[in-house]
Amino acid sequence: MKTALVLGAGLVAGPLVRDLLDQPDIRVVVADVEADRAGKLVAGHPRGRAEVLDIADRAALGAAIGRADVVVSMVPFTFHPVVAELAIERGRPVVTASYVSPAMRELDARAREKGVLLLNELGLDPGIDHMEAMRIIHEVHDAGGSVSAFTSWCGGLPAPEANTNPFGYKFSWSPRGVLLASKNSARYLKDGRIVTIPSEALFARPEVIPVPGLGAFEGYPNRDSVPYRDIYGIPEARTVLRGTLRHPGWCETIPRMVEIGLLDDAPKDRPGATFLDLTRELAQAGPGADVRSAVAARLGLEPGAAVLSRFDWLGLFEARPLPEPRGSALDNLASLMIERLRYEPGERDMIVLQHEFLVRTGSGASERIVSTLIDYGVPHGDSSMSRTVGLPAAIGARLVLEGKIPLVGVQVPVHPAIYGPILEELDRRGIRFEEKRQAL
Repeated sequence: MKTALVLGAGLVAGPLVRDLLDQPDIRVVVADVEADRAGKLVAGHPRGRAEVLDIADRAALGAAIGRADVVVSMVPFTFHPVVAELAIERGRPVVTASYVSPAMRELDARAREKGVLLLNELGLDPGIDHMEAMRIIHEVHDAGGSVSAFTSWCGGLPAPEANTNPFGYKFSWSPRGVLLASKNSARYLKDGRIVTIPSEALFARPEVIPVPGLGAFEGYPNRDSVPYRDIYGIPEARTVLRGTLRHPGWCETIPRMVEIGLLDDAPKDRPGATFLDLTRELAQAGPGADVRSAVAARLGLEPGAAVLSRFDWLGLFEARPLPEPRGSALDNLASLMIERLRYEPGERDMIVLQHEFLVRTGSGASERIVSTLIDYGVPHGDSSMSRTVGLPAAIGARLVLEGKIPLVGVQVPVHPAIYGPILEELDRRGIRFEEKRQAL
């Protein structure tokens, strides 16, 4: 019987662990720094075991890895290279749902030398997005066609009936990660030209993205899309853009938070301070000044601006003690947002992932292909985010244990041996794309 070690028992680990426990020939060890979290996921299953593990303890981490046949790393992305390095030393394959970082990429040669697979980006975005893109790209190429443009938009959002706050957003995963992603710069390819968007302009000109049946969303570019022309094997493409979807209002609010300093991650001691004090400090307002007016002046906003109303609704003008008086502005903002922008019991989240391809067929005709995934969470059950992140990683780990992925080194799911069986199984579980083709 093979053993899968799952590192991390966070928000998206539940479906992953349960899927692996459903396999009669796999033992599952869930290791987390918090014993209760790991124990809840294992839930007394006869083939499951919960362990307390601090991933900063290299000796303990290495020993745990050595006892497993595959490691599924669901810890914060900065720790994946540490896990991978120890796994290479012990000849153990690793699966993650995170982007390949430069530190992970540097391990490629060592992993290949030891014959170890480091399979990354096996979640939703990145993950399922790659898989569906490659399925269609390979289909087009195999039929003698070419891809002239590829755009992809993905968002994890509240379902329409749960979209009940002025931010149009609720957290189904780490708020800190969501907020920090808003400070990234972006690059993409547009009509053969590389477009670079600095972080301060990331939300300046969001595109309007219509999704049939759901209405219009805001879309902004996500990280660096340019390498995907090579990763996806479409050197003929003149446009390559991967972006993030949000409900309207997000793109005018988050950059204002960045501008005033709410996403500053430098710790600062603020004993006895309130959110009103923090906002006053960031707005550089005097002791007797009206803080809301000071924020408006600092950001160049009209007094009735929707952004200020969102700040007010969130509680940034309330004389309420900071939850982390020795933390950063970002720490306190994240704590506030996870409280106010949370899913209530029974509410559903929603995943929207839409690819658009402009292709020239083998016969020379022009065609638009749109492939859309819309998936909803289960009331009082798993969120869509946890299913669409956790299940691809679980299926990938099973394929590794079964010896069905004949690859080594640092990999992402662009190979048919990876994406084919994962997409097929997701489809059987109701996570499927709807494809539409239109002649141009």
